[in-house]
Amino acid sequence: MSKEIVLSGIRSTGNLHLGNYFGALRNFVRMQDNYDCNFFIADLHALTTNPDPKQLHASVKQIVAEYLAAGMDPEKVNLFIQSDIPEIPELYLLLNMHVGIGELMRTTSFKDKARKMLGIGAPANGDDEEAFEKQIIGAETNKRVNAGLLTYPTLMAVDILIQKAKWVPVGKDQEQHLELTRRFARRFNSFYGVDFFVEPQNFNFGAAAIKVPGLDGSGKMGKSEGNCIYLTDDPKTLTKKVMRAMTDEGPKEPNSPVSEPIQNLFTLLELTSTPDVVKHFKDVYADCSIRYGDLKKQLAEDILKITTPIRERVNEYLANDDYLRKVVATGAERARVRASQTLKEAREIMGIRKF
Repeated sequence: MSKEIVLSGIRSTGNLHLGNYFGALRNFVRMQDNYDCNFFIADLHALTTNPDPKQLHASVKQIVAEYLAAGMDPEKVNLFIQSDIPEIPELYLLLNMHVGIGELMRTTSFKDKARKMLGIGAPANGDDEEAFEKQIIGAETNKRVNAGLLTYPTLMAVDILIQKAKWVPVGKDQEQHLELTRRFARRFNSFYGVDFFVEPQNFNFGAAAIKVPGLDGSGKMGKSEGNCIYLTDDPKTLTKKVMRAMTDEGPKEPNSPVSEPIQNLFTLLELTSTPDVVKHFKDVYADCSIRYGDLKKQLAEDILKITTPIRERVNEYLANDDYLRKVVATGAERARVRASQTLKEAREIMGIRKF
């Protein structure tokens, strides 16, 4: 019996952090025995922000090493680099013929990233599409939003559809893109009267997606927010980050409500510490005897128990270029088998075939 296909990728824009580990990597490792797993480094997606070529190359290598160090077994998963699958850009071109500019411009991620790139705020009338278009066009004289950013959802859809993936583990911020993938698949199938593309679903092991908070007192951990604990942080750096995490003045009365910055620390503690440790700090918070310095020290120690073995394995992998090249070459070879077949069939369905 064939295994159900799982696919996920991560942009090559820097080191992986604790949010990536608990939100994705840990689940990827759990999947690899029971699913046909395909995990890739999305270097083509990274081009939308025009990264420095040397940094992009180094980041790809780093993430491959971190994937392996987190527990991925290249004998059980296809671990590959997006740009090593030439069928992806071709199907990206073909699928774009069935994607509307309007629906792409309405995606939340495009609006947010475009405004951030251009340094402009939201339109005065809220979600006014016409105002947004004027902002984009008006800003083009000095800055540029590239077409790759606009068609990002199409490329993401192709990553999924070309592997015929049934399951795609994504966070809440990517759910709209996954819904667009299903829409594009239905549209293609309906237009050509075929049952060709699979409509993928989110994969979360039947539980709500984990939101790993940052150290700045609000929001989630993210590279762009600068509030991360990286899997490769050395003990001194990691401890320093945790000890500087935002707190409040402390509880004044027994059983006081927990503020967001402190709840964030408790959330990290719940992810990394034992239940008895979590209970202890919640109890001393409830009776107003908590010392945030002790909480942070414990938190740093428990995070290091998770990240130190990963960091050490990362360094071992980074020192072995030949092995890393072998892993991604083998992964790409496997991934291309299904990708080339999907592309061949899509071309034939669309009428692109030899006489």
